[in-house]
Amino acid sequence: MKDTGLSVATINILVEAFSKYPEIDDVILYGSRAKGNYTSRSDIDLVVKGIISRHIISKILLDLDDSDILYSVDLQSYNDLKNQELIDHIDRVGIVLYKK
Repeated sequence: MKDTGLSVATINILVEAFSKYPEIDDVILYGSRAKGNYTSRSDIDLVVKGIISRHIISKILLDLDDSDILYSVDLQSYNDLKNQELIDHIDRVGIVLYKK
């Protein structure tokens, strides 16, 4: 996997959190961490694919907030994205962190 600046422990926490939800098909990392131009303060930009409600997104964010992850997490449903440039960016540089 490309260098994302995320430790194995952080990736394992993310995978464990997402694996609790059968509605999730894939989780894709995008943004500066996927492009490799992150800094020590970069957040973790993620989109989930699947049939995901806002309630599930909120539950996952609470789980991650209670975890040992040191970075803020921006989590969105891929199906809810409206910005075509963002969708194209995710499709082009996104890194799959979790796959059902």
